[in-house]
Amino acid sequence: MPDNTISGYAARFGDETIIANSFREKLAPGTFARTLKERDVVALLDHDSGRVIGRASAGTLTLREDRIGLWFSLDVDTTTPEGQTALGTVRRQDIKGCSFGFNVRVERWEDGGDRLPLRIIEDVDLWEVTLTAFPAYPTTSASLRNADNAARRLRSKAQAAHRLRGIS
Repeated sequence: MPDNTISGYAARFGDETIIANSFREKLAPGTFARTLKERDVVALLDHDSGRVIGRASAGTLTLREDRIGLWFSLDVDTTTPEGQTALGTVRRQDIKGCSFGFNVRVERWEDGGDRLPLRIIEDVDLWEVTLTAFPAYPTTSASLRNADNAARRLRSKAQAAHRLRGIS
């Protein structure tokens, strides 16, 4: 039975990106801590609110902040066209990144000197995480977890090692 779970990082702390060729931006650790306690976040395909593929309050989207960033796990419904699209495009790695929809609550700016100014986001109201082919932060990730294949590979490797030692 295939695993229908997509997981990865919708955002990563400390990684810089350039927004609209106007400024640099990065996320501070703790950016999502408050909002994850207060809001019901949805998962979408390419920021399209008509293509909902998960929701925290429904138990189909799990979000947590760790030392790396905003990690997610999405239990995809294969009976919907959106779910089939999400699984297919992530499985093939046509989509392998994420983005997120938010309002900034706390930010600070640093002068860039001879570089673009830097916005450091410290707190947001998070509305959604999204699977997208064009993430603003290229270090985000989305991949299909396939526990069955991983277990099969591990078993196969162990069996090969046993055969080499003459163990059946």
